[in-house]
Amino acid sequence: MARTGFVFREEGLLHDTGPLHPESPQRLLAVLKAFERAEIETPRIQVDPATRADLLRVHSEDHVETIRETCAHGYPYPDLDTSMGRGSWDAALLAAGGAIAACRAVLAKEFDNVFWAMRPPGHHAERDQAMGFCLFNNIAIAARWLLEEAGLKRVAILDWDIHHGNGTQHIFYEDDAVYYASIHQHPHYPGTGYPDERGKNNTNLNVQMPPGCDPDQWLAALDKMILPEFERFDPEFLLISSGFDAHRMDPLGRQLLETDHFSEMTRRVRHVAGGRIVSLLEGGYHLDALGASAVAHFKALQEDC
Repeated sequence: MARTGFVFREEGLLHDTGPLHPESPQRLLAVLKAFERAEIETPRIQVDPATRADLLRVHSEDHVETIRETCAHGYPYPDLDTSMGRGSWDAALLAAGGAIAACRAVLAKEFDNVFWAMRPPGHHAERDQAMGFCLFNNIAIAARWLLEEAGLKRVAILDWDIHHGNGTQHIFYEDDAVYYASIHQHPHYPGTGYPDERGKNNTNLNVQMPPGCDPDQWLAALDKMILPEFERFDPEFLLISSGFDAHRMDPLGRQLLETDHFSEMTRRVRHVAGGRIVSLLEGGYHLDALGASAVAHFKALQEDC
């Protein structure tokens, strides 16, 4: 059995998005309760907040300062979907820092892989703009740390959130040290992620799924399109944007995946990068489906390659 670590900090619950916002603290509580019901031990990883230097490897100085001031003073943010409050700054720093801590733990062989259950999520955040519930791009910050601080040469990012990770794609579009592959519903928010967008040296891949498509199409996309590309790229580390909003019960999507499909997708990528994987929670807005899918994903991570 693989040693799977877990990243969680209670400060993630203090990111207050308002009473009716779908990206609420209840999401993390649903994950924790599901793990408790399943009697899964979740070895916690020590997390320090991301430093300004960590953020600036991905984001502009203006963006970082805008988010800090917006959180501190309760200013409105131009993207009305992306709410934040006084607790959001600390939550965002710990979320980004937790992504780095997870990578560090895997490289140090403390764990074979890690599941990161924090908020706010990240894959929509652009270099200089928060959007789509995301303040900082956590997975991009982790990838940059792996390349620039840990000295890796090739990092792969797999994004199976139902929404295309526009921020992650744009951040690495001209960087062929990172292969970004996304399976997402189209048409859907944010309206990005087309198959002809291939990035520098063909290190960007988008697979569009029509609303209501057969879940086997998701598995086939992994087997026939993404995994051959990852084999060619030969990454030293795999980061996963694990959105669970392609579940058939999710209110923000129109896909038909069941909980077991997230297990199966996880199994099919467990061997990538020699199993050195950090998976970061992105979307998932039906609380029961989110909790069950996160448990299924975690259990599959615990399986041997």
